[in-house]
Amino acid sequence: MRRLLIWAPLALFIAFFVVFASGLISPESKTIRSQLIGKPMPQFALQPGVAGKAGVSSAELANGQPHLVNVFASWCIPCIAEAPQLDQLAQAGVPIYGIAIRDRPEDLARFLARNGDPYRAIGGDPNSSVQIALGSSGVPETFVVDGKGIIRHQHIGDIQPQDVPGIMSALGAAK
Repeated sequence: MRRLLIWAPLALFIAFFVVFASGLISPESKTIRSQLIGKPMPQFALQPGVAGKAGVSSAELANGQPHLVNVFASWCIPCIAEAPQLDQLAQAGVPIYGIAIRDRPEDLARFLARNGDPYRAIGGDPNSSVQIALGSSGVPETFVVDGKGIIRHQHIGDIQPQDVPGIMSALGAAK
């Protein structure tokens, strides 16, 4: 019996390791759900991020119409990859507001000239304060916001062609 008790700490460690490793290898869910889903957009008012466009404010986002809020940057490679999908959504009549993170107006203007400009307005967020308030961990991220300014859906990462139907569905549900 004493021999078995000597091995008990090792057996407990192995059991703990197996449980911990199985949780890392196959977690229950790989979806990250924003804590802001169902909550109003944080209060903010951003100056225009680029000449010729209006800035963006949280008050403007409660305009009675569902829309997208896209957090992006000119220095972001995945933002280039999602540009065709944003153009497609804008051509389908989806209002898109941009929040440009830690960007310079001249870099942003070059990015829009190269990759298209699907944005109704673009606010510059030079210190990422709005990005942090949104709980956004990187760029690009896109939020579906209903007409009352309530966040209804969050898409993390670049919007790929296969994501467009899901985003359109989320917009339809936000009406």
